[in-house]
Amino acid sequence: MKRNTIITFLALATVVAIVTTACRDKRDTGRAYMPDMAYSRAVETYAPLDSAFSTDSSEFGHKIFYNRMPVDSTIKRGELFPYPYQNDSIGYIKSATVKNPLEPLTGADSAEASRLFNINCGVCHGADGKASGPIAKGGKLGGIKDLTADEAVQMADGTIYHIMTYGKNNMGSYASQLDRKQRWQIVQYIRTLQPKAEAKGAVADTTAKK
Repeated sequence: MKRNTIITFLALATVVAIVTTACRDKRDTGRAYMPDMAYSRAVETYAPLDSAFSTDSSEFGHKIFYNRMPVDSTIKRGELFPYPYQNDSIGYIKSATVKNPLEPLTGADSAEASRLFNINCGVCHGADGKASGPIAKGGKLGGIKDLTADEAVQMADGTIYHIMTYGKNNMGSYASQLDRKQRWQIVQYIRTLQPKAEAKGAVADTTAKK
């Protein structure tokens, strides 16, 4: 009798298990072992972050804050070191001491420098660098420099980079359009447009108008 009861119980348990399994939602993956890792919190592009709340708030004082911003004074792997000088007359003069950190460009890097120059600079300075771009020829914007003229040839690499970073006179800053490496690539490309024999002993242009 006892044996029959056990057999009956096991049979019923098996039937219940089969029925339960067969009837459950096939899309249900079951219980997650670590739900916080299996279902990470989605962050909408323009949603306010935890860092929008004050850490002194009694309501959020014990919360872990996250703002997706890099730690101060750090740079991403492979990034060039920041340009050290400010946008003032002293920084402009000292820019002549800054050397181009890139090795001479070859192959794909050289082609990329040419592409960047024509997209960002050619509209004013022209593909040949001789102030022959459509804006210069249109006559609506004056003071566009001939990058092959002696003044530009004698200008230091760091000074050209300084101007691209902060702008000068009618030329605005290109720091938001071009990252550090791209600006230095363009500096090298400009040198390829200039007379080679005269591009030695470059010095800073100290006549900046601030």
